[in-house]
Amino acid sequence: QVQLVESGGGLVQPGGSLRLSCAASGSIFSINAMGWYRQAPGKQRELVATITSGGSTNYADSVKGRFTISRDNAKNTVYLQMNSLKPEDTTVYYCNAELWTNHYRYLEVWGQGTLVTVSS
Repeated sequence: QVQLVESGGGLVQPGGSLRLSCAASGSIFSINAMGWYRQAPGKQRELVATITSGGSTNYADSVKGRFTISRDNAKNTVYLQMNSLKPEDTTVYYCNAELWTNHYRYLEVWGQGTLVTVSS
């Protein structure tokens, strides 16, 4: 079994910052891409940012210049530093990982989600 555990969500004022973390654990051989997605009520889940095992990153246009994704491969952990937060960033953020297990299975795994609320 493999699981992703997110942390770091919460309430922040507009213009403020938050840092999300997501740790993968379980029977993991290697992790390829990791990423963050978000989904507002009634809307489709959308990509926020992704990062490959080699460190290549990709961002949604709406967060470029404000959010930074990074990862610690030794800890199987991905981070999302969110600066200059706006009310429209309010929603649930989900961690994602594409990985190989120790039993030679390729899986796409999702975290349980963490709520970010940007409000004064």
